[in-house]
Amino acid sequence: MSGDGAQPGRSRFRWVIVALLFVSTVINYLDRQNLSILARTIQDDLHIDDMQYSYVVQAFLLAYTVTYVFAGRITDRLGTRLSMACFVVWWSIADMCTSMSRGVMSLGFFRFLLGIGEPGNYTAAPKAVSEWFPPKERGLVIGIYTAGATLGATIAPPLIAFLAAHFHWRAVFLVTGSLGLIWVVPWLLIYRKPEEHPRVSGEELAYIQAGSAPAGEEEHPHPWRAVMSRKETWLLMVGRMLTDPVWYFYLFWFPKYLTDARHLTIVEVGQIAWLVYLAADIGCIFGGWLSGWFIRRGVVPAQSRLYVMGIAAVLLPLSPLISQAPTPLMAVGIASIAAFSHLAWQTSLSTIIVDVFPKPLLGTVFGLVAAGSGLGGMLSANLIGRAITYWSYTPVFLVMGFLHPFSYLMLQLVRPRKR
Repeated sequence: MSGDGAQPGRSRFRWVIVALLFVSTVINYLDRQNLSILARTIQDDLHIDDMQYSYVVQAFLLAYTVTYVFAGRITDRLGTRLSMACFVVWWSIADMCTSMSRGVMSLGFFRFLLGIGEPGNYTAAPKAVSEWFPPKERGLVIGIYTAGATLGATIAPPLIAFLAAHFHWRAVFLVTGSLGLIWVVPWLLIYRKPEEHPRVSGEELAYIQAGSAPAGEEEHPHPWRAVMSRKETWLLMVGRMLTDPVWYFYLFWFPKYLTDARHLTIVEVGQIAWLVYLAADIGCIFGGWLSGWFIRRGVVPAQSRLYVMGIAAVLLPLSPLISQAPTPLMAVGIASIAAFSHLAWQTSLSTIIVDVFPKPLLGTVFGLVAAGSGLGGMLSANLIGRAITYWSYTPVFLVMGFLHPFSYLMLQLVRPRKR
Protein backbone atom coordinates (compact mmCIF):
# COMPACT_ATOMS: atom_id res chain seq x y z
CA MET A 1 0.00 0.00 0.00
CA SER A 2 2.85 2.36 0.72
CA GLY A 3 4.07 2.17 -2.83
CA ASP A 4 7.77 2.22 -1.83
CA GLY A 5 8.49 -1.41 -2.52
CA ALA A 6 9.02 -4.12 0.05
CA GLN A 7 12.49 -4.03 1.55
CA PRO A 8 13.74 -6.16 4.46
CA GLY A 9 14.23 -4.20 7.67
CA ARG A 10 12.16 -1.20 6.66
CA SER A 11 9.39 -0.45 9.13
CA ARG A 12 6.13 1.08 7.95
CA PHE A 13 4.92 2.67 11.13
CA ARG A 14 3.90 5.82 9.23
CA TRP A 15 0.73 4.00 8.13
CA VAL A 16 -0.35 3.76 11.77
CA ILE A 17 -0.31 7.57 11.81
CA VAL A 18 -2.53 7.56 8.71
CA ALA A 19 -4.99 5.29 10.50
CA LEU A 20 -5.19 7.70 13.45
CA LEU A 21 -5.73 10.69 11.16
CA PHE A 22 -8.38 8.75 9.23
CA VAL A 23 -10.35 7.94 12.39
CA SER A 24 -10.11 11.51 13.72
CA THR A 25 -11.56 12.79 10.45
CA VAL A 26 -14.38 10.24 10.54
CA ILE A 27 -15.31 11.49 14.01
CA ASN A 28 -14.96 15.11 12.92
CA TYR A 29 -17.57 14.64 10.21
CA LEU A 30 -19.91 12.54 12.32
CA ASP A 31 -19.99 15.41 14.81
CA ARG A 32 -20.63 17.88 12.01
CA GLN A 33 -23.11 15.86 9.97
CA ASN A 34 -25.43 14.81 12.78
CA LEU A 35 -27.24 18.17 12.71
CA SER A 36 -28.09 18.03 9.00
CA ILE A 37 -29.46 14.48 9.26
CA LEU A 38 -31.63 15.47 12.23
CA ALA A 39 -32.46 18.94 10.87
CA ARG A 40 -36.16 18.37 10.19
CA THR A 41 -36.68 16.56 13.51
CA ILE A 42 -34.88 19.29 15.48
CA GLN A 43 -36.62 22.08 13.55
CA ASP A 44 -40.02 20.62 14.37
CA ASP A 45 -39.12 20.02 18.02
CA LEU A 46 -37.55 23.44 18.63
CA HIS A 47 -39.83 25.36 16.21
CA ILE A 48 -37.03 26.52 13.90
CA ASP A 49 -37.79 27.55 10.30
CA ASP A 50 -35.47 27.21 7.28
CA MET A 51 -34.05 30.74 7.55
CA GLN A 52 -33.27 30.19 11.23
CA TYR A 53 -31.64 26.87 10.34
CA SER A 54 -29.44 28.73 7.85
CA TYR A 55 -28.37 31.06 10.68
CA VAL A 56 -27.37 28.04 12.79
CA VAL A 57 -25.26 26.76 9.88
CA GLN A 58 -23.77 30.23 9.50
CA ALA A 59 -22.89 30.33 13.22
CA PHE A 60 -20.89 27.13 12.81
CA LEU A 61 -19.20 28.41 9.67
CA LEU A 62 -18.44 31.83 11.17
CA ALA A 63 -16.52 30.21 14.03
CA TYR A 64 -15.02 27.69 11.59
CA THR A 65 -13.75 30.47 9.32
CA VAL A 66 -12.35 32.77 11.99
CA THR A 67 -10.71 29.95 13.93
CA TYR A 68 -8.93 28.65 10.83
CA VAL A 69 -6.87 31.86 10.71
CA PHE A 70 -5.53 31.12 14.20
CA ALA A 71 -5.69 27.30 14.17
CA GLY A 72 -2.77 27.12 11.77
CA ARG A 73 -0.55 29.28 13.96
CA ILE A 74 -1.64 27.31 17.05
CA THR A 75 -0.68 24.10 15.25
CA ASP A 76 2.73 25.47 14.26
CA ARG A 77 3.36 26.77 17.79
CA LEU A 78 2.13 23.79 19.86
CA GLY A 79 3.17 21.11 17.40
CA THR A 80 1.09 18.42 15.77
CA ARG A 81 0.61 16.12 18.77
CA LEU A 82 -0.59 18.59 21.39
CA SER A 83 -2.59 20.86 19.10
CA MET A 84 -4.57 17.96 17.61
CA ALA A 85 -5.44 16.64 21.08
CA CYS A 86 -6.65 20.06 22.23
CA PHE A 87 -8.83 20.59 19.16
CA VAL A 88 -10.44 17.15 19.35
CA VAL A 89 -11.30 17.50 23.05
CA TRP A 90 -12.83 20.94 22.44
CA TRP A 91 -15.06 19.96 19.53
CA SER A 92 -16.15 16.70 21.19
CA ILE A 93 -17.39 18.50 24.27
CA ALA A 94 -19.10 21.14 22.11
CA ASP A 95 -20.93 18.42 20.17
CA MET A 96 -22.13 16.80 23.37
CA CYS A 97 -23.38 20.19 24.60
CA THR A 98 -25.62 20.44 21.51
CA SER A 99 -27.90 17.95 23.26
CA MET A 100 -28.82 20.75 25.70
CA SER A 101 -30.24 23.05 22.98
CA ARG A 102 -33.61 24.62 23.78
CA GLY A 103 -34.08 26.91 20.78
CA VAL A 104 -32.39 28.53 17.81
CA MET A 105 -30.09 30.70 19.99
CA SER A 106 -28.71 27.88 22.12
CA LEU A 107 -28.45 25.55 19.11
CA GLY A 108 -26.52 28.21 17.20
CA PHE A 109 -24.25 28.86 20.19
CA PHE A 110 -23.29 25.21 20.63
CA ARG A 111 -22.65 24.79 16.91
CA PHE A 112 -20.53 27.96 17.08
CA LEU A 113 -18.43 26.25 19.77
CA LEU A 114 -18.18 23.17 17.53
CA GLY A 115 -16.91 25.40 14.73
CA ILE A 116 -14.11 26.70 16.95
CA GLY A 117 -12.68 23.21 17.48
CA GLU A 118 -13.19 21.41 14.19
CA PRO A 119 -10.71 23.34 11.98
CA GLY A 120 -7.77 22.02 14.01
CA ASN A 121 -8.13 18.60 12.41
CA TYR A 122 -7.34 20.13 9.02
CA THR A 123 -4.31 22.14 10.11
CA ALA A 124 -2.71 19.43 12.26
CA ALA A 125 -3.35 16.49 9.89
CA PRO A 126 -1.49 17.91 6.86
CA LYS A 127 1.37 18.95 9.12
CA ALA A 128 1.53 15.33 10.31
CA VAL A 129 1.65 14.25 6.66
CA SER A 130 4.55 16.61 5.95
CA GLU A 131 6.42 15.16 8.95
CA TRP A 132 5.76 11.50 8.20
CA PHE A 133 5.63 11.10 4.38
CA PRO A 134 7.76 11.85 1.30
CA PRO A 135 6.20 13.92 -1.53
CA LYS A 136 5.23 10.96 -3.73
CA GLU A 137 3.01 9.50 -0.99
CA ARG A 138 1.45 12.71 0.30
CA GLY A 139 -1.36 12.92 -2.26
CA LEU A 140 -2.53 9.38 -1.47
CA VAL A 141 -2.22 9.94 2.28
CA ILE A 142 -4.17 13.19 2.23
CA GLY A 143 -6.74 11.40 0.09
CA ILE A 144 -6.98 8.60 2.67
CA TYR A 145 -7.54 10.79 5.70
CA THR A 146 -9.84 13.09 3.71
CA ALA A 147 -11.80 9.95 2.87
CA GLY A 148 -12.34 9.71 6.61
CA ALA A 149 -14.44 12.87 6.30
CA THR A 150 -16.58 11.40 3.61
CA LEU A 151 -16.78 8.05 5.39
CA GLY A 152 -18.08 9.92 8.40
CA ALA A 153 -20.65 11.56 6.15
CA THR A 154 -21.41 8.16 4.56
CA ILE A 155 -22.15 6.31 7.77
CA ALA A 156 -23.87 9.30 9.38
CA PRO A 157 -27.27 8.96 7.61
CA PRO A 158 -27.95 5.29 8.48
CA LEU A 159 -26.26 5.48 11.90
CA ILE A 160 -27.97 8.67 13.02
CA ALA A 161 -31.30 7.59 11.54
CA PHE A 162 -31.01 4.35 13.55
CA LEU A 163 -30.13 6.17 16.78
CA ALA A 164 -32.88 8.74 16.25
CA ALA A 165 -35.42 5.97 15.63
CA HIS A 166 -34.58 4.23 18.91
CA PHE A 167 -33.61 7.17 21.14
CA HIS A 168 -34.28 10.89 21.46
CA TRP A 169 -32.36 13.14 19.05
CA ARG A 170 -30.46 14.62 22.01
CA ALA A 171 -28.85 11.25 22.73
CA VAL A 172 -27.29 11.23 19.25
CA PHE A 173 -25.05 14.19 20.12
CA LEU A 174 -23.92 12.54 23.35
CA VAL A 175 -22.93 9.37 21.49
CA THR A 176 -21.08 11.04 18.60
CA GLY A 177 -19.37 13.58 20.86
CA SER A 178 -17.95 10.91 23.17
CA LEU A 179 -16.05 9.23 20.32
CA GLY A 180 -13.48 12.02 20.09
CA LEU A 181 -12.68 11.84 23.79
CA ILE A 182 -11.93 8.14 23.36
CA TRP A 183 -9.74 8.79 20.28
CA VAL A 184 -7.47 11.26 22.10
CA VAL A 185 -6.06 8.50 24.35
CA PRO A 186 -4.25 6.45 21.62
CA TRP A 187 -3.23 9.65 19.83
CA LEU A 188 -1.33 10.96 22.85
CA LEU A 189 0.20 7.54 23.49
CA ILE A 190 1.36 6.96 19.90
CA TYR A 191 2.14 10.21 18.10
CA ARG A 192 5.69 11.56 17.96
CA LYS A 193 7.78 12.97 15.14
CA PRO A 194 9.38 10.13 13.13
CA GLU A 195 12.92 11.06 14.18
CA GLU A 196 11.82 10.76 17.84
CA HIS A 197 9.75 7.59 17.50
CA PRO A 198 11.20 4.26 18.72
CA ARG A 199 9.08 2.29 16.25
CA VAL A 200 10.61 3.94 13.17
CA SER A 201 13.65 2.22 11.68
CA GLY A 202 16.58 4.07 10.17
CA GLU A 203 15.53 2.89 6.72
CA GLU A 204 12.01 4.23 7.11
CA LEU A 205 13.27 7.55 8.47
CA ALA A 206 15.58 7.97 5.48
CA TYR A 207 12.70 7.15 3.14
CA ILE A 208 10.41 9.69 4.87
CA GLN A 209 13.00 12.45 4.68
CA ALA A 210 13.77 11.88 0.99
CA GLY A 211 12.91 15.00 -0.99
CA SER A 212 12.72 17.34 2.02
CA ALA A 213 13.23 21.04 1.42
CA PRO A 214 16.77 22.42 1.77
CA ALA A 215 17.61 23.63 5.27
CA GLY A 216 17.63 27.31 4.29
CA GLU A 217 14.12 26.98 2.94
CA GLU A 218 12.89 25.82 6.34
CA GLU A 219 13.77 29.06 8.17
CA HIS A 220 11.14 31.79 8.28
CA PRO A 221 11.56 34.34 11.10
CA HIS A 222 8.41 36.18 9.92
CA PRO A 223 5.90 33.44 9.02
CA TRP A 224 2.91 35.73 8.44
CA ARG A 225 4.91 37.88 6.04
CA ALA A 226 6.30 34.81 4.28
CA VAL A 227 2.80 33.40 3.78
CA MET A 228 0.85 36.55 2.96
CA SER A 229 3.39 37.78 0.40
CA ARG A 230 2.97 34.73 -1.85
CA LYS A 231 0.31 34.79 -4.55
CA GLU A 232 -0.22 31.03 -4.17
CA THR A 233 -1.71 31.68 -0.71
CA TRP A 234 -4.37 34.00 -2.13
CA LEU A 235 -5.10 31.90 -5.20
CA LEU A 236 -5.65 28.75 -3.15
CA MET A 237 -7.70 30.66 -0.58
CA VAL A 238 -10.04 32.06 -3.23
CA GLY A 239 -10.16 28.67 -4.96
CA ARG A 240 -11.51 27.05 -1.80
CA MET A 241 -13.85 29.95 -1.10
CA LEU A 242 -15.49 29.47 -4.49
CA THR A 243 -15.69 25.68 -4.59
CA ASP A 244 -16.11 24.42 -1.02
CA PRO A 245 -19.71 25.71 -0.79
CA VAL A 246 -20.55 22.74 -3.02
CA TRP A 247 -19.39 20.33 -0.32
CA TYR A 248 -21.07 22.33 2.45
CA PHE A 249 -24.31 22.03 0.51
CA TYR A 250 -24.03 18.24 0.44
CA LEU A 251 -23.22 18.19 4.16
CA PHE A 252 -25.79 20.63 5.50
CA TRP A 253 -28.54 20.81 2.89
CA PHE A 254 -28.70 17.70 0.70
CA PRO A 255 -30.43 15.49 3.32
CA LYS A 256 -32.93 18.35 3.77
CA TYR A 257 -33.37 18.49 -0.01
CA LEU A 258 -34.33 14.82 -0.01
CA THR A 259 -36.90 15.33 2.75
CA ASP A 260 -38.26 18.72 1.65
CA ALA A 261 -38.17 18.53 -2.16
CA ARG A 262 -38.23 14.77 -2.74
CA HIS A 263 -40.55 14.08 0.25
CA LEU A 264 -38.53 11.18 1.69
CA THR A 265 -38.80 10.12 5.31
CA ILE A 266 -35.71 10.18 7.54
CA VAL A 267 -35.52 6.39 7.20
CA GLU A 268 -35.62 6.63 3.39
CA VAL A 269 -32.93 9.34 3.49
CA GLY A 270 -30.80 7.01 5.58
CA GLN A 271 -31.24 4.27 2.98
CA ILE A 272 -29.92 6.22 -0.04
CA ALA A 273 -28.13 9.43 1.06
CA TRP A 274 -25.03 7.48 2.09
CA LEU A 275 -24.33 6.78 -1.60
CA VAL A 276 -23.35 10.43 -2.12
CA TYR A 277 -20.79 10.30 0.65
CA LEU A 278 -19.47 6.90 -0.41
CA ALA A 279 -18.79 8.40 -3.84
CA ALA A 280 -16.98 11.25 -2.09
CA ASP A 281 -14.88 8.66 -0.23
CA ILE A 282 -13.83 7.11 -3.51
CA GLY A 283 -13.10 10.55 -4.98
CA CYS A 284 -10.69 11.36 -2.13
CA ILE A 285 -8.63 8.22 -2.58
CA PHE A 286 -8.82 8.17 -6.38
CA GLY A 287 -7.78 11.82 -6.64
CA GLY A 288 -4.77 11.23 -4.37
CA TRP A 289 -3.79 8.04 -6.18
CA LEU A 290 -4.14 9.59 -9.64
CA SER A 291 -1.88 12.54 -8.83
CA GLY A 292 0.72 10.07 -7.51
CA TRP A 293 0.38 8.11 -10.76
CA PHE A 294 1.20 11.29 -12.72
CA ILE A 295 4.23 11.97 -10.48
CA ARG A 296 5.61 8.47 -11.07
CA ARG A 297 5.52 9.30 -14.77
CA GLY A 298 7.63 12.42 -14.37
CA VAL A 299 5.04 15.17 -13.77
CA VAL A 300 6.00 17.87 -11.24
CA PRO A 301 3.97 17.25 -8.02
CA ALA A 302 1.92 20.48 -8.02
CA GLN A 303 1.15 20.10 -11.74
CA SER A 304 -0.06 16.54 -11.18
CA ARG A 305 -2.64 17.87 -8.69
CA LEU A 306 -3.83 20.42 -11.27
CA TYR A 307 -4.35 17.64 -13.82
CA VAL A 308 -6.69 15.86 -11.41
CA MET A 309 -8.53 19.11 -10.66
CA GLY A 310 -9.04 19.65 -14.39
CA ILE A 311 -10.80 16.28 -14.69
CA ALA A 312 -13.03 17.15 -11.74
CA ALA A 313 -13.88 20.55 -13.23
CA VAL A 314 -15.21 18.82 -16.35
CA LEU A 315 -17.62 16.63 -14.33
CA LEU A 316 -19.06 19.20 -11.91
CA PRO A 317 -21.27 20.95 -14.54
CA LEU A 318 -23.55 17.88 -14.29
CA SER A 319 -24.89 19.32 -11.01
CA PRO A 320 -27.92 21.18 -12.49
CA LEU A 321 -29.32 17.83 -13.65
CA ILE A 322 -29.98 16.82 -10.02
CA SER A 323 -33.13 18.89 -9.69
CA GLN A 324 -34.41 17.57 -13.03
CA ALA A 325 -33.89 13.88 -12.25
CA PRO A 326 -37.21 11.97 -12.42
CA THR A 327 -36.57 9.86 -9.29
CA PRO A 328 -34.84 10.48 -5.95
CA LEU A 329 -32.42 7.62 -6.61
CA MET A 330 -31.37 9.14 -9.92
CA ALA A 331 -30.90 12.52 -8.23
CA VAL A 332 -28.68 10.81 -5.66
CA GLY A 333 -26.73 9.16 -8.49
CA ILE A 334 -25.93 12.50 -10.16
CA ALA A 335 -25.14 14.04 -6.79
CA SER A 336 -22.72 11.16 -6.20
CA ILE A 337 -20.79 12.06 -9.37
CA ALA A 338 -20.61 15.67 -8.18
CA ALA A 339 -19.42 14.64 -4.71
CA PHE A 340 -16.83 12.25 -6.19
CA SER A 341 -15.48 15.04 -8.39
CA HIS A 342 -15.40 17.67 -5.69
CA LEU A 343 -13.49 15.51 -3.21
CA ALA A 344 -10.92 14.55 -5.84
CA TRP A 345 -10.59 18.31 -6.42
CA GLN A 346 -10.36 19.15 -2.72
CA THR A 347 -7.76 16.46 -2.01
CA SER A 348 -5.60 17.73 -4.85
CA LEU A 349 -5.92 21.37 -3.82
CA SER A 350 -4.91 20.49 -0.25
CA THR A 351 -1.90 18.52 -1.46
CA ILE A 352 -0.69 21.44 -3.57
CA ILE A 353 -0.14 23.35 -0.33
CA VAL A 354 2.20 20.64 0.97
CA ASP A 355 3.97 20.67 -2.42
CA VAL A 356 4.71 24.39 -2.64
CA PHE A 357 5.14 25.61 0.96
CA PRO A 358 7.90 24.65 3.46
CA LYS A 359 7.01 22.63 6.57
CA PRO A 360 7.25 25.38 9.23
CA LEU A 361 4.56 27.37 7.38
CA LEU A 362 2.13 24.56 6.61
CA GLY A 363 -0.17 25.01 9.58
CA THR A 364 -0.42 28.75 8.94
CA VAL A 365 -1.04 28.30 5.21
CA PHE A 366 -3.64 25.57 5.70
CA GLY A 367 -5.40 27.76 8.24
CA LEU A 368 -5.58 30.77 5.92
CA VAL A 369 -6.61 28.75 2.86
CA ALA A 370 -9.25 26.88 4.83
CA ALA A 371 -10.52 30.22 6.18
CA GLY A 372 -11.44 30.91 2.57
CA SER A 373 -13.39 27.65 2.62
CA GLY A 374 -15.28 28.67 5.74
CA LEU A 375 -16.00 32.14 4.37
CA GLY A 376 -17.41 30.67 1.18
CA GLY A 377 -19.54 28.24 3.18
CA MET A 378 -20.79 30.95 5.52
CA LEU A 379 -21.85 33.25 2.68
CA SER A 380 -23.41 30.42 0.71
CA ALA A 381 -25.46 29.21 3.70
CA ASN A 382 -27.43 32.43 3.72
CA LEU A 383 -27.81 32.50 -0.05
CA ILE A 384 -28.97 28.88 -0.12
CA GLY A 385 -31.43 29.54 2.71
CA ARG A 386 -32.91 32.47 0.77
CA ALA A 387 -33.00 30.55 -2.51
CA ILE A 388 -34.95 27.61 -1.11
CA THR A 389 -37.22 29.87 0.94
CA TYR A 390 -38.23 32.19 -1.91
CA TRP A 391 -37.61 30.01 -4.99
CA SER A 392 -36.40 26.40 -4.95
CA TYR A 393 -33.28 24.23 -4.98
CA THR A 394 -32.98 24.53 -8.79
CA PRO A 395 -30.90 27.77 -8.90
CA VAL A 396 -28.61 26.33 -6.21
CA PHE A 397 -27.75 23.29 -8.35
CA LEU A 398 -27.34 25.54 -11.39
CA VAL A 399 -24.75 27.79 -9.75
CA MET A 400 -22.86 24.83 -8.28
CA GLY A 401 -22.22 23.52 -11.79
CA PHE A 402 -19.91 26.37 -12.78
CA LEU A 403 -17.83 27.14 -9.69
CA HIS A 404 -15.11 24.56 -10.33
CA PRO A 405 -14.43 25.32 -14.02
CA PHE A 406 -14.02 29.02 -13.19
CA SER A 407 -11.72 28.25 -10.25
CA TYR A 408 -9.66 25.83 -12.32
CA LEU A 409 -8.84 28.55 -14.84
CA MET A 410 -7.78 30.86 -12.01
CA LEU A 411 -5.57 28.22 -10.34
CA GLN A 412 -3.50 27.83 -13.49
CA LEU A 413 -1.56 30.81 -12.11
CA VAL A 414 -0.09 28.57 -9.38
CA ARG A 415 3.50 27.92 -10.45
CA PRO A 416 4.78 24.40 -9.68
CA ARG A 417 8.13 24.21 -7.89
CA LYS A 418 10.50 22.05 -9.90
CA ARG A 419 12.58 20.19 -7.35
